[in-house]
Amino acid sequence: MRSRTVLCIRKIGPSEEETLDNANCLTHQPIEKEPCNNQSCPPQWVALDWSECTPKCGPGFKHRIVLCKSSDLLKTFPVTQCQEESKPPVRIRCSLGRCPPPRWVTGDWGQCSAQCGLGQQMRTVQCFSYTGQASSECPETLRPPSMQQCEGKCDNTPVSNTEAISCHNSAAQTGLPLRCQLCCFHCCNHPYKAFATIHEWV
Repeated sequence: MRSRTVLCIRKIGPSEEETLDNANCLTHQPIEKEPCNNQSCPPQWVALDWSECTPKCGPGFKHRIVLCKSSDLLKTFPVTQCQEESKPPVRIRCSLGRCPPPRWVTGDWGQCSAQCGLGQQMRTVQCFSYTGQASSECPETLRPPSMQQCEGKCDNTPVSNTEAISCHNSAAQTGLPLRCQLCCFHCCNHPYKAFATIHEWV
């Protein structure tokens, strides 16, 4: 669109004139504006806002959408109609700071291996990154123990004569000293009582 100034003028002399109100001019008033350059402008690139930086920590990227639009921004054209060499970038590098280091994660302790006396119990110890993925970068010096000593609660009920004799006979038949693996828990817990009981029966 181009414009011009249109005035109502009356000549007073050869080189003198005065400006009047538009109502004083009897002829049709010329137009003040008219369209120009009727050819449509070529499509242009229009970039939308950048996305957030991903991932949430460490080096990453921001992304955005770039469209090929008409000059009045009302129409969207295929990207082939805009000049590729003038296209704005759709990705840039970014960083939100250093990521938390991997850490050791432990499971619950398992059951004690001994039902009576000292034993061992195990648990899982795994290294995970801040995203929850398995990692091999946890420091071994900070690794929690995966095994510990435990103690099963023994049955301290009195030993019967029958149990004591059975325990003594098992040991005698093997020719070995009295051992826990050859006896019941009662005999193992009360070996002296077992022999005392046997002595009374012999």
